[in-house]
Amino acid sequence: MSKTVKPATGGERYVPYDERTGEEAVVYFTRDLSAEGLCKLYEKISGVLTGKLAVKLHTGEQHGPNIIPREWVKALFAEKLQNAAIVETNTYYEGDRYTTAQHRETLNVNGWTFCDVDILDEDGTAMLPIEGGKWFSEMSVGSHLKNYDSLLALTHFKGHVAGGFGGSNKNIGIGCADGRVGKAMIHTTPGQDDMWDIKTEEFMERMTESTKATVDFFGKNIAYINVLRNMSVSCDCEGCAAMPVVTPNIGMVASLDLLAADQASIDLVYALDEKDHADLVERIETRHSHRQLSYMKELGMGCDRYILVDIDNGDERIFPKDAVVGVVPFEG
Repeated sequence: MSKTVKPATGGERYVPYDERTGEEAVVYFTRDLSAEGLCKLYEKISGVLTGKLAVKLHTGEQHGPNIIPREWVKALFAEKLQNAAIVETNTYYEGDRYTTAQHRETLNVNGWTFCDVDILDEDGTAMLPIEGGKWFSEMSVGSHLKNYDSLLALTHFKGHVAGGFGGSNKNIGIGCADGRVGKAMIHTTPGQDDMWDIKTEEFMERMTESTKATVDFFGKNIAYINVLRNMSVSCDCEGCAAMPVVTPNIGMVASLDLLAADQASIDLVYALDEKDHADLVERIETRHSHRQLSYMKELGMGCDRYILVDIDNGDERIFPKDAVVGVVPFEG
């Protein structure tokens, strides 16, 4: 891309709902953090998930404490998912999932043995086009991704050392990019010794363009679930080294709109009492990660306005401040 390309600014600022414009998407919400709650939420968005289904899930480093509970996902597969597989890619950093062999061992250690798990870049890569990107015209993903008809982003929403927060956008943008080429395109300026030199708004934009490649590939056959539980400021890629969880558990959201799912998750965090969200909000704002949201909107990847539907109470419309009433402060 041209050297004149520059990232936007302002990614440190949270945009209140009344400053947003455009149409509203639908976001479903449940406080029921359980296998049953996950299955009920999935039913709300499952109609578009046809054919061979890829479930993009962060399966974690060995013994990672904060990932979506394996038993919840096992129940979802047993009760709701047929012709489906968990999909992952190898990591850019050296660790428990750097090579396919290491990744397979980690999957066994963490108990992801009840269904097929497809390491998308096990047999190489494929390039997917990106329409409207300023950093990329295409993105390198695991080649197996093209074997699927639909995609469910089943995401543990949490903080992230570079991204500020990790929602569905990060789960897809980093998680479908292959471990050597695609992730390097997002994280590293060619020729730099620091493999993590790309930060703040530029990182958010590159990651979001990567997501767009996958989202455009699946078209309308894609859905998103974010699980707002055990929200350390650290990503699950940090495993047992993750910072302690201090943000209260909130619930889960689901949508057919990517931006709405991540924006609602952010709004729910911001709706908590200041003392309960301070650490996670600090991580989000210091990394300028609101740029994930504004860039998704610029690229036509969804709505930042939404109708929040409470499936625990007759599908009534609520607002984030209503959803967090009664949330219990996290006590470890």
